[in-house]
Amino acid sequence: MMGEAQAVSEVADKPAEVSLLQALWFWLKLGFISFGGPAGQISLMHQELVERRRWISERRFLHALNYCMLLPGPEAQQLATYIGWLLHRSWGGVIAGALFVLPSLFILIGLSWVYIAFGDVPLVAGIFYGIKPAVTAIVVQAAHRIGSRALKNNWLWGIAAASFVAIFALNLPFPLIVLGAAVLGFLGGRLAPQHFAVGGGHAAAGKSYGPALIDDDTPAPAHARFRWSRLLALLLLGAALWLLPMGLLFALYGWDGTLTQMAWFFTKAALLTFGGAYAVLPYVYQGAVSHYGWLSPTQMIDGLALGETTPGPLIMVVAFVAFVGAYLQPVFGGDSAFVSGAVAASLVTWFTFLPSFLFILIGGPLVESTHNELKFTAPLTAITAAVVGVILNLALFFAYHVLWPQGFAGVFDWPSALLAVAAGVALFGFKRGVIEVLLACAAAGLLVHLLR
Repeated sequence: MMGEAQAVSEVADKPAEVSLLQALWFWLKLGFISFGGPAGQISLMHQELVERRRWISERRFLHALNYCMLLPGPEAQQLATYIGWLLHRSWGGVIAGALFVLPSLFILIGLSWVYIAFGDVPLVAGIFYGIKPAVTAIVVQAAHRIGSRALKNNWLWGIAAASFVAIFALNLPFPLIVLGAAVLGFLGGRLAPQHFAVGGGHAAAGKSYGPALIDDDTPAPAHARFRWSRLLALLLLGAALWLLPMGLLFALYGWDGTLTQMAWFFTKAALLTFGGAYAVLPYVYQGAVSHYGWLSPTQMIDGLALGETTPGPLIMVVAFVAFVGAYLQPVFGGDSAFVSGAVAASLVTWFTFLPSFLFILIGGPLVESTHNELKFTAPLTAITAAVVGVILNLALFFAYHVLWPQGFAGVFDWPSALLAVAAGVALFGFKRGVIEVLLACAAAGLLVHLLR
């Protein structure tokens, strides 16, 4: 009798079905409040979807997250896409993933225009003067955070050190470093598997918040079952969605056109973001700053600061890169700088996130066919270790341009150094949030700038 009463109670407590419109409003709100980088965004989704609304159980949430952690691309956005797809088929996934990105795109287009148009105004210049040292400390913190999770033995420390030397001293391209790390991981996983079995960053669920709409034992819905016909249709659709705009850009501007090269470059970037946005930033600055010259090192640092202070995935810094590159060299003529920048930002957002949607819609049915915990493979473990080395190099790159603005032959910028140290102490010592640190450093930088 008690068992029957408990079952009845659980059925009664189960959340009501969620309509597509209800879900749309939730994903839209999430797109405007998803600050704090991947960790903060995933935590926010867990609080809302698992604990408060109970749209999905803890175990199913982490199962989806473990799959997203294996993929290149922004894991928080992919997780939103996955849950939206599970709830409301492909359109639900597209809506969830798109609304996670679009608010950030529109906000960044506006902020990028303010930055370019009014960057020399003392108020704006002072704010960015204070933000730059904070960004340097934030990148160091990212290297420490990923390293503390990934570098579990001397083998992985060795891969991280080798990747740092490869990019810092030998200036090898980031894709080659990723490929080398993957090969080392593949070999190491067979010759010394115990050193490469670090596993994913999320353990199995051990807590229940009550009956969920998609519970542990809820069977996969019909649309989440694997079918070869659906796989083929999605592959063809994905190819068309990439080839059509790329072909149009090629026809209008040629292969060497700015927009064509941006589309191609950021397609490659989208497939190399193992380990999150900080992992791909070295590749972006190698290409956007050193190779193409779309923006300066200082502008790249400022773009990362804007990305940190806006909602949405940090990889949205690509929209800033594209906006600045196309604004300063207008692709539609001298009188259309803003339109050129806005179109470029929108285009690279399309090419950066298209693979993320395809990974979820194609791979989701395969993931739903088993609910056991997924693990990182040995090559991905090695790639994550290599990422630590390239992020550390990125921190040194930023520090050089912040502390010696005119190069080593110029004057050492003591106020920037003090702000960087203060930001590091706040992040590491007092565990303050990124937004808090950026705001405090912006205020201090404005004061220093106005007193000079």
